[in-house]
Amino acid sequence: MADEKKSWMRRRVEGAIRGGLTRTYDTIKVDPGRFLMQLRVAHGLPLATFHGVYTLPVERLDDVAESVIRGGMKLAAAEGAGFGLGGILTIVPDLGILSTITMRTIQKLSLIYGFEMNTDDEIAELWIAAATAAGVDISRELLEKEVVNKFVPRVIQRIAARAGAEVVEKWAGRLIPVLSSAIGGGLNYYFVRAWGQRAQAHFRGKHIEARRRFAAEQAQLPSARPASLPS
Repeated sequence: MADEKKSWMRRRVEGAIRGGLTRTYDTIKVDPGRFLMQLRVAHGLPLATFHGVYTLPVERLDDVAESVIRGGMKLAAAEGAGFGLGGILTIVPDLGILSTITMRTIQKLSLIYGFEMNTDDEIAELWIAAATAAGVDISRELLEKEVVNKFVPRVIQRIAARAGAEVVEKWAGRLIPVLSSAIGGGLNYYFVRAWGQRAQAHFRGKHIEARRRFAAEQAQLPSARPASLPS
């Protein structure tokens, strides 16, 4: 009976995470224009476009990225504490919202490091980062990277399966109503922190690679011809 209950719970959890990630992919996306304005006003970055991040010190981008992750952590903690009052009855809607918060945080990190999600390649890269954050090996799915409409749903399924197993193990305390609010808030907080930090490391590495390519290209050009910034 315990195994059946765990299997039922895992299916519900995977479905909630998959639904949250799918909704984020389909509709609940970060608006790049509004976020660019936020970077200018709230963080003081002198940006006209996201290409401008390549002219700023990486350390400054890191500070903003860490601030965005902290914001996601606080939002997730508040959401987890509120839903946690219902114990097991609210774990499914909680995880759907947590998935959305986490994915929007990853989208913002993508933009901070100069990846705008305008092309299929950039969208695929966003979900590769999400898989990396979840600790999922998607090497098999990379063959479909060029066909985003097939690639993304498969990656979402893999992330949901991996995260579902982790959640069922760590969210066991949510079965205790008296403790579920504090546990829910704390687990959500550390969930976003872990995923956010891994996604930040992924995008930061890609950003550094882009800077190096730009420097190499610039070194090969005549001094009178400035090179364009990497996309």
